[in-house]
Amino acid sequence: MTKVHIIDVESGNLRSLNNSIEYIGDYEVVYIRNRDDFSTLDKEITHLIFPGVGNFGHFVRELIKRDLMEPVKRYVNEGRKLMGICVGLQSLFSESEESEGICGMSLLDVKLTKFDTSDPTFKTRGLLKSVPHIGWNTVHSLTPSKSDRCLYGMNTQDKYYFVHSYAAKVDTPRIQNLISKAEDSGWRFGLSKYGSETFVAAISKGSFFATQFHPEKSGVAGLRVIKAFLEDSADEIINTTSSTPSGLPSRRIIACLDVRTNDQGDLVVTKGDQYDVREKSGSSDGSVRNLGKPVELALKYYEQGADEITFLNITSFRDSPLTDLPMLEVLRQAAKNIFVPLTVGGGIKDMKDPVSQEMVPALKVAELYFASGADKVSLGSEAVTIAEQYYQADKIKSGSTAIEQISHCFGNQAVVISIDPKRKFVGSLTETSMQCIEISDPSKFGPNGEKYCYYQVTSQGGRKLHEIGALEVCLACEDLGAGEILLNSIDHDGSNKGFNLELLRQVKENVSIPVIASSGAGCPSHFAEVFEMDCGIDAALGAGMFHRGDYKVADVKKYLLSQGMDVRSEMDMSI
Repeated sequence: MTKVHIIDVESGNLRSLNNSIEYIGDYEVVYIRNRDDFSTLDKEITHLIFPGVGNFGHFVRELIKRDLMEPVKRYVNEGRKLMGICVGLQSLFSESEESEGICGMSLLDVKLTKFDTSDPTFKTRGLLKSVPHIGWNTVHSLTPSKSDRCLYGMNTQDKYYFVHSYAAKVDTPRIQNLISKAEDSGWRFGLSKYGSETFVAAISKGSFFATQFHPEKSGVAGLRVIKAFLEDSADEIINTTSSTPSGLPSRRIIACLDVRTNDQGDLVVTKGDQYDVREKSGSSDGSVRNLGKPVELALKYYEQGADEITFLNITSFRDSPLTDLPMLEVLRQAAKNIFVPLTVGGGIKDMKDPVSQEMVPALKVAELYFASGADKVSLGSEAVTIAEQYYQADKIKSGSTAIEQISHCFGNQAVVISIDPKRKFVGSLTETSMQCIEISDPSKFGPNGEKYCYYQVTSQGGRKLHEIGALEVCLACEDLGAGEILLNSIDHDGSNKGFNLELLRQVKENVSIPVIASSGAGCPSHFAEVFEMDCGIDAALGAGMFHRGDYKVADVKKYLLSQGMDVRSEMDMSI
């Protein structure tokens, strides 16, 4: 059995990378966590993978703390096989705007900079570009006279999963100089485009190779890249027609699974109308609706082409997620065969360990999920509480909230907030301090003729009302470090009448982080409708329509393609 060594500085989800390597072939993964490990294993290392997720400064500080900077630099300079992933690539540059004053390895003298939210590609449509860049993009190679060759099995027609706010942009003189001299210097570059900004998506020189995207989260296309690296097939020629991408993100279709225990204690996927998940029997509630087993359904949706899978534990960990082993096991099992991003939500907050009675910070709880296979964590009720405290403190950040803790270590792209609001009508703008929507259609006025409304946030599965609006919660959480918003709508949940476009527009036009449309999807045309709405929604979530078997994920994508929309289409599942 061939050994593959991975640098582990406890930065994000390495379980999926481990699983992808074992899925590909007869490989054994060995972790290197400090200089002593490196020194002990040095002579047996043939393929070293250098992955990372999150904040540049946190990652580099961990490398320094573990005394790994010099061993990795020496290893690369010796011309030995190394593959960097995401922040593993970024740390090889000299510095990043994300963490001023922190020096990377300087293998390339380039400074990483943040994507521009006022990008003209979006601004001409009256939109802010969402940052972080989350989604699926193609990669094109501009290496002179080698445009027909792909970096380690990369294909210019495939889409790869990116999740980052900072990048090595091609408009910097250093990168332009490297590309212009690439053929003579031995460098090869794969470039991608987000809006009008072109950035380095992959680089290689000799035995050194690194990607900004996550191959272990890029479906079969990404597995092929990892396989090519492990099998040393760097010069494989793939007959494709190279093209420069438009820079507009592909539409993401997300399958969501609400998970809870039923009355028999089994973990099941369920779904309800406006969060009532029990079967109706006459006038009384029946048993918890059972739509299938979480891992089996998640795998089915992955094979149908889902771009992401979200697990929401709606039991809310009534005791403690630290002892909720079934949900952690769901993640572990799902991550073995699902190679797209996994998000998990429920109970991520500071809490007391029921055994030791010691307080455990939200960061440690999140680390349990990342270690079990999650790529993002979703905060629901906790996000509402955090937002309320933020306004009570006059928008002064404490640095101690769950959002701040997790985003500081793992990056804001790892933190999703899930909001459950419902419409509240008001007769006058003076009745509330929340930002309201003016209703123009008289047929949609409130029961007493109210011409205004805002979306009042709830928590605890819609059971508790808060005196705060959805937009206000989203703005607070964005400022504190959240990287994505899962925007539900109690009014539309289970209705099959389409997404709440009014709510989505209000939020997306006021935040610069990605927004996922949720609640109300009943057919493929509802996804087209939300994507056609000109406010920048590029991800939408389906649940009941998939669970019931009304439509497959592939049916939605086929319909979107027929409407001229760009989606990831992965028909060949072989690697």
